[in-house]
Amino acid sequence: MPRCTHKGCGQEYDAANNTTESCTYHSGGPVFHEGLKSWSCCSDSNKPVLDFDEFMNIPGCTTGFHTDEAVKTEAPKPSANVNLKMADSQAGKEIYTSKPSGSEAFTATVASPSAVKPAPTEEEEEDLAATVPSGTKCRHNGCQAIFESDEVNRIGNGPGTVCAYHPMPPIFREGSKGYLCCKRRVLEFDEFLKIQGCKTGRHVFVPKSSVKDTTEQFTDCRIDHYQTPTEVHVSVFAKQVDKDRSSVRIEQSRIQLDLYLPASKRFRKSIELFGPVDPEASSYKYYGTKVELILKKQDTRSWTLLEKTDRNLGGISLTFGVSGRTGTIGGKDLILDESNKSRAS
Repeated sequence: MPRCTHKGCGQEYDAANNTTESCTYHSGGPVFHEGLKSWSCCSDSNKPVLDFDEFMNIPGCTTGFHTDEAVKTEAPKPSANVNLKMADSQAGKEIYTSKPSGSEAFTATVASPSAVKPAPTEEEEEDLAATVPSGTKCRHNGCQAIFESDEVNRIGNGPGTVCAYHPMPPIFREGSKGYLCCKRRVLEFDEFLKIQGCKTGRHVFVPKSSVKDTTEQFTDCRIDHYQTPTEVHVSVFAKQVDKDRSSVRIEQSRIQLDLYLPASKRFRKSIELFGPVDPEASSYKYYGTKVELILKKQDTRSWTLLEKTDRNLGGISLTFGVSGRTGTIGGKDLILDESNKSRAS
């Protein structure tokens, strides 16, 4: 079967059953800035992340047909007078040249990784006793293998069991993209995804749990929120939550979170809310990198905080989403509460 080339999808699909709702993908291009990673098509709804695995797990924002054709997306444009092209590759360096109009040729050299070797990372091992769901992707960086069966991908020494991967994390620096474990550097994100693995081994679809992970450990997760006049949107940044064991309870005055994470970690928290909500009209959803809650307010007042506090906050009057007079961060429309509407008029 053909494999979809849309960014954020990459699944095999049946052309005979390909509908407008079959594919969920990113219509824009990746954006990397000062260590943060996001997609240009949904940077407002999906906040930039630091971790590359988190970035690759950001859910698609567009639905449509699967396709196996080369997909073109608008990449962030470089400076108006600069158009970098690779001129040569030698001694572990890729040399890019550009000819700005009316000036001499510009040459930029993308250097190889630092001579100081990074500390080796502990690699995961496949748990051969575990059952792998069909369609599971290999966890190794640079490997695009999708699990078909134990006989094809896990047992014996057939071609389907060989994994070519990168044992170290990716690095993005000054526009160049590559992996710490090898010298290859490219400019385009599509080319980065095609960099062939520099090490061969076995696939990892379900990693073994190490001995140190057998004891349950409680951990903290970052919680962010923003609001509209009628709702409060809460993001709990917890990766790969076990949906079957975890629970989220939304009550009128509080939310209770009990999330089971990989490596025998667990996040548990009870939050007394700043204002009352309607539990029946509220909802939550699990994603690969977070849990999203939408809390329906029982009134339209602005919440100063997510969590109720006994502290005296003084005469703070907030617009929805940000403390100031300019409305929600990243929003296209100005959203004000009733008190600020009267001030603005």
